[in-house]
Amino acid sequence: MFDYIEGKLAFKSPAYAVIDVGGIGYHINISVNTYSKLGDALKYKLYTWLHVKEDAHTLYGFADEGERRLFLHLISVSGIGPNTARMMLSSITPEEIQDAIVKGHVPTIQRIKGIGPKSAQRLVLELQDKLKKEGYETLIAVPLNHTVKDEALTALVMLGFARNVAEKVLDNEIKRQPESLNVEQLIKAALKSL
Repeated sequence: MFDYIEGKLAFKSPAYAVIDVGGIGYHINISVNTYSKLGDALKYKLYTWLHVKEDAHTLYGFADEGERRLFLHLISVSGIGPNTARMMLSSITPEEIQDAIVKGHVPTIQRIKGIGPKSAQRLVLELQDKLKKEGYETLIAVPLNHTVKDEALTALVMLGFARNVAEKVLDNEIKRQPESLNVEQLIKAALKSL
């Protein structure tokens, strides 16, 4: 429903932030990771996810799109709810969580409060291939310089192609057609080769 909320940072704590947008204060639950990135900026943007239950509508906020995507992966696993996923993102960095899942390092995941051996194994079992396929290195690290190749690569990964395969195809297309292509043309050319 809400992709992001941008406005004046009215209040912050390690558990939640309040963002004032046009005189309305949005109470947004955040992780310690997001809290550490908030800083002292007057205006702030949080990527959000709305959890709807019978008795409550709860907003969760994230400093960047990558953290939100990881959160959504975590809550897709049976037995991991939004509060547990937020606890995970607060206990260790998103990069460490991804790395532990992709490498199957269960003890790292078990260090997190509330995650036992079965839950840790289930996380690895259900998410390892998904994160590898998406190119887990880029799930958090969104490129700052959005080149045509970066945007095309992101689009192909979102379409379900393996990052390393898509990157090779894009490199070949760029070499084959040295004239400058826009993102759409590059994606279409790459899709013909994939």
